[in-house]
Amino acid sequence: MRPKIRLRVDVMSGSYFRLAEILVVLAFALAIAVAAQEVRNQESDELVLGLAGDTMLGRLVDGVIEEKGYLYPWGDMLSILRSTHLNLVNLETTLTHSDKKTLKTFNFRASPDRVKSLLEARIKICNLANNHILDFGIEGMRETMAALEQAGIAYVGAGASSKQARAPVILDLGGMTLGVLGCTDNEPLWDAASTRPGTYFVSVLEPEELESRVKELASKVDLLILSIHWGPNMRRAPPQSFVRFAHRLVEAGVDIFHGHSAHIPQGIEVYRQGIIFYDNGDFVDDYRVTPELRNDQSFVALVRVGSTGLRSVQLIPTLISEMQVNRASGRDYREIVDRIKRLSAVLGTEVVERQGKVWVSLP
Repeated sequence: MRPKIRLRVDVMSGSYFRLAEILVVLAFALAIAVAAQEVRNQESDELVLGLAGDTMLGRLVDGVIEEKGYLYPWGDMLSILRSTHLNLVNLETTLTHSDKKTLKTFNFRASPDRVKSLLEARIKICNLANNHILDFGIEGMRETMAALEQAGIAYVGAGASSKQARAPVILDLGGMTLGVLGCTDNEPLWDAASTRPGTYFVSVLEPEELESRVKELASKVDLLILSIHWGPNMRRAPPQSFVRFAHRLVEAGVDIFHGHSAHIPQGIEVYRQGIIFYDNGDFVDDYRVTPELRNDQSFVALVRVGSTGLRSVQLIPTLISEMQVNRASGRDYREIVDRIKRLSAVLGTEVVERQGKVWVSLP
């Protein structure tokens, strides 16, 4: 919240001021007002965006929300989530009452009213292009989209047709125009067609169609985010084919590349005008923790942007426990920061600690 500067001048009965004293007080009030206006002007073109990874509110998380309330999954991260202009996540569950499971290993479902948890966390955009949005068929996907629409939460990457699944979300925030696209390289058979609901499927080896969409959208917005659910689970680092793909999309106009799917955080790369989060890991879920990979450890990125582009990127290390995400501390904090430093250094990007905070070094 922006600081408010108030000046109150009380002229009480029985008090006498010389004219000069009154003029001094008024001049001081004017100076304060001008300074406050300058602060507002400086802040008016800055947005703070929160980016988190896979957000799975189904199964045991759904049950704990029923027991402990809509706020429970966010732990002590709630104040941070509420401090941003908007938060973007990959919604890795359906919001449906349907029991018509798609034949696959894992099917995730939460009650549609769990959309209130997303609202409490100031989650304004969800990527739905992933390998779970059709876990309960078309009916489950449609109910999910309807729940989000009724709550005023935008979504990308899925729809009733290929046109809707490939459509961007465009938002006007604080004088800036933000564009968001969502896609996935998972579940190619779920690719939407002209009359078939589904997701926006993209092959990492054939990015030309997506590049074209990015170039078109980049010409219309001040800032462009691409959110992509890609690659297999538990992969520590992106292969060169993924690096080349991300570079091509940034060259086409993407400012923030928001990757997820591995369940563990990967390195971060500052490339040209943009920043690439190859994988934001898991945000909240009920998944079994793999000890050597620690998929319960991750981070939320707070990206400050202005009219001239990226201004700062802060990382908030996080830990999932008991179906709840909280700020990491102690040994977990150290492990997360050291991992991100090491993986990002391989990509030519420095992650530094200053005054108890973790930052990605920008040019």
